[in-house]
This record gives sequence, structure tokens and C-alpha cells, in this order.
Amino acid sequence: MFAQALSSRLDRRGIHYAWLIAAITFCVMLTTSAALGLPGAFLKPLTREMGWDTDQISSILAFRFALFGLMAPFSAILMERFGVRNVVWAALALIAGGMALATVATELWQLFIAWGLMLGVGSGLTALVLAAVVASRWFSARRGLVIGILTASSATGQLAFLPVAAWLIEHMGWRIAVLPVLGACALLAVLVFCFMRNRPGDVGLSAYGEVPVHAPAAPPHASAPPAPLTLRGPFVVLRDAARSQTFWILAGTFFICGLSTNGLIQTHFISLCADFGMAAVPAAGALAMMGAFDFVGTILSGWLSDRYDCRKLLFWYYGLRGLSLFWLPHSTFTLYGLSIFAMFYGLDWIATVPPTVKLAGSVFGKERAPMVFGWIFAAHQVGAATAAFGAGLTRTLLLTYTPALYAAGAACVVAALLALMVRRTATQARGASNQTAKA
Repeated sequence: MFAQALSSRLDRRGIHYAWLIAAITFCVMLTTSAALGLPGAFLKPLTREMGWDTDQISSILAFRFALFGLMAPFSAILMERFGVRNVVWAALALIAGGMALATVATELWQLFIAWGLMLGVGSGLTALVLAAVVASRWFSARRGLVIGILTASSATGQLAFLPVAAWLIEHMGWRIAVLPVLGACALLAVLVFCFMRNRPGDVGLSAYGEVPVHAPAAPPHASAPPAPLTLRGPFVVLRDAARSQTFWILAGTFFICGLSTNGLIQTHFISLCADFGMAAVPAAGALAMMGAFDFVGTILSGWLSDRYDCRKLLFWYYGLRGLSLFWLPHSTFTLYGLSIFAMFYGLDWIATVPPTVKLAGSVFGKERAPMVFGWIFAAHQVGAATAAFGAGLTRTLLLTYTPALYAAGAACVVAALLALMVRRTATQARGASNQTAKA
């Protein structure tokens, strides 16, 4: 009732309801990703209070990243079967519950339940697949820009909340630092219930920019059939996608993307800065600076992906990220050095997502693109889990993060070169699809 009335009121003012859906999705992804990023600020307080080693906590955070990614293909199925609104509701409840339970944990297994299972599943339900689903359903025009905006919310949420959390940890304790996220989850649950709808047809609209039904139909084209709406569906899509070299290239580059962002910098940056004598609050401020640059860079990436060759964009994104990681150990961790790093690294923190989504959609079709991207995103989070645990183990054994930074920088250079191989593969995939249609 609320949604239908508001949709009519916005329509009279020339505003499509899709933009409100995008705004709510933006806030949901920002808040849930903030919850995903907060445990990185709790590494030092937990090691001091509980006596747990960095690699022990990092193993839980690594499992959370892996589960976060592996939920992505199934979240697309759940959204199809139960609706976007219900899935987002469940995700917000799991995230709030996991963050609250962590404040009373006294054993590692309890932290594993709270941060490993509950936070991993909840954040996975509202991962970047949610952005792909909303953009695909609600937007026919400006889809690349919308994906860029929603993706920016994910990275910005992981980073922007950290300065507040660091200040609260320093002055009131780490348990108090979870309260802003809990309050945001509660407020968003109300907004989602009142205004979130699954498809444009639920409020009597077509997707934004969609050709009206009375206009001449576009020429028919061959496309893959939609995936079965069962738990087997993601595996069917994976089986079919795995036959394409493009899938493996995109999954491989996204593995490196996760390894060089969420798993390494998001999880260990504050601890890394502490090794060089920098306090938690200014370190979190540097992360927030990255979030600000990422917000601009990812939206710009969405705009660019609608206009330029996505494989060349990926080449530059991964290449610049690799160079920035090589620079970080030599930045002296001064304001000047970290500002240079934050600018170059932040601009392409998750700028890789819009061109990757566009490439997946062009090769695998509109119907299957969200689920295929779900598997590609799963590779991203497996990479994040690898770096979260590997960097923590490196810090414990070698007392330094530098080898992990160099390894991630080298991997980004490899990803930049791999991205240039997508064009030939995509062309072959389209040709094979056309041959199948003719047969």
C-alpha cells in the first residue's frame, strides 16, 4: 500500500520508482558491508582482551569471506523464490544478530558462530548479487551507472564506518562500536518492509528506460534459457558457464580482486599501520579516505563501462592497484605517503565490478548473468579468504605484512594481463550461441 501510493506520487513528479529502490538498496548494501568490514578494526582489541592470536581470528574472518562469497549464487535463487524484500529482511536480522552475539563471546567457537556463520550468511545474501538483481530488474537504461553506484556503496560502507568504530573502540570499548550498525539495520528493516518491492510490475510500472509495449519489438536474439528455480539451479548455471573460457578469466581476475582488497587491506590495514606506530583512529581515517575515492571511482567506472571497452578498463584498474600495493611498504606510513596510496588504490577498490558485470551479461545473457556473476563473486571472496588468513599467518610467522603486499601486487599485474584475453573469448562465445540458435 505504501509503495503503490508513493510510486504514483513520484510518477506525477517525473521520478521513476526504480530510483527509490536503488536508494534503499544503496543504504542496505552500505550498512551490511560496514558490518562485514568492522571486525578488521577489532583485531587488536580482541588479541589484547582475549589473548587470541592474529592468525586465529583471521581464520574466522577468512571463513566469513568465503561463506560471504559462496552464498552469492544461491542468494539469486532465494530472491527469485522468496522475493528480494524477504531475503533482505532475513539478511539484516542475521547481521544484527551476529554483531550482537559477538559482544558476549568468550570462546573462539562462539566468535565463529557470530562472525563466521551468521555474518557470513547475512552479508552474502546482500552481496553484490543484490546490486546485479536490482539493476537488471528495475533498470533497462543507465544499468551500468546504477551498478556502479550500488557497488560503490558496498566498498564505501566497509570503509566509511571504520573511523567512527575506531573512535568508539578507543574511548568506549569495542563492544559499543557495534551499536551504529545495529541501529542502521533496525531502521533499514522498516524501510525495506514498507517500500521495497521485487519487480517494477508490483507497483504497476515497467523498468526504467524500458521500451513501451506498443513500440516495435526488438529483433529476436538467441539467449540462454533461465536457470531452474531450485537449489540445483546455481550448479546448472555453473556447469554451463564453466564451458566458457571467459568465465574462468573473469573468476580468476575476481579471485585476485578479492585477494588484493577485502582480504588484505580491509582486514589487516589497521593492524599493518599499528606495526609502523600509527594509531587506530588515523589508520581508519586513511581507510575512510580510500572509501571516498572508491565512491567516486566506482561510479565513474559504471559510467565508463557503458561507453568503453570493459576489458581495457579492467587492465588499467588491476594494473594501478598492483602498483599501489608495491608502493605501500615504502610509503613510510606518513600522511603524504598514505594519501598517495589511498588515492590510487581507492579509485579502483571495487571499480572492477561494473565492467565485470557488463562482460558477464554480454556473454551469458540477461537471465543468467546475476547467477553467473554470483559464482564469479564467489571466486572473489575465496580470494579474500585466502588473503585474510594468509596475511595473518605471514604476520604471525614473519612479524611483517610486506611479503603479502608484494604477492598481492604481483597477482594484480597478472589479472591486468588476463583481462585483455576476454574479448576474443567473448566473441567466440557469442558466435557459438548464434550457431546453436541457427541449429
